[in-house]
Amino acid sequence: MSRNVARTFAIDRPCVCYPKVFYVPARVSEAFVLRTFPLKEADLVVSFLSRDQGKLRGVARRARKPKSAFGSGLERLSHVRMSYFQTESRELVSLDSCELIHSQFRLASDYAASVALDFIAEVTDQLLPSNEPSDRYFRLMAAVLEHLRADPANVWRVVAYFSLWAARLSGFLPELNVCLGCGAWLHDVANDPTNAPDAAGMDRAWYSRSRAGLVCGECRQAQGLRDGGELTGFSRLLAEYMLRNPITDVLPEGWPARTAIDLRRFLVQQIETHLERKLATAPLLEAC
Repeated sequence: MSRNVARTFAIDRPCVCYPKVFYVPARVSEAFVLRTFPLKEADLVVSFLSRDQGKLRGVARRARKPKSAFGSGLERLSHVRMSYFQTESRELVSLDSCELIHSQFRLASDYAASVALDFIAEVTDQLLPSNEPSDRYFRLMAAVLEHLRADPANVWRVVAYFSLWAARLSGFLPELNVCLGCGAWLHDVANDPTNAPDAAGMDRAWYSRSRAGLVCGECRQAQGLRDGGELTGFSRLLAEYMLRNPITDVLPEGWPARTAIDLRRFLVQQIETHLERKLATAPLLEAC
């Protein structure tokens, strides 16, 4: 009987091997939430701009549940401290939690400021490539949002300043003082954008949706460009001033909606030309 028992236990049994589990350390980074998309019943796909890794997309599990660990941290352009897991084999990161630093919720009651937030989020999400950090762009976002939170009436200064620097940091802002057609120098830029006599004496310049940059009057007539508009001397001076100074120093006495409206339209046209698509928020911004 003992021999039978020994034979019973001597039967070869299949060996079960369990894979090793590797835990990827969580990354923690300051970030701005750009957009969210619903996924399944309770999850969200989140596009966000992190300070150390650039634009990323990740999945926030159970973020749409009433008692979500993310709370209100995934609202549009919320400034958060994002914690997430990242592996090389996956395109989407896994969001673990976020700590709210600054919320833009108070701006939702102002229609123009709310549309401006949508514009900033759309431009950033469409313009920036994935996984390419840009600390200067992150600081631009922080500066314009702080300025807008301080007073929603700053909305038009914020939109112009953000659009100008977004084009500059992305590398497609054209030269504002040279004709793209003949190469003629349009103006020697002064230091003070409020200097009306200098602005009035500047050469006139036009832009067109069919091409990037500015052209002089002779090149505009020779090329038959009629689908754009004029960028005034004052707006070109103002753009040069904004490229050298912080947003708080630009026309501190006030910036109504009509101020440098041609510059705003020119910058939107340059962004759309670069993206090769229309911005959904641009017409809404024009209607404010």
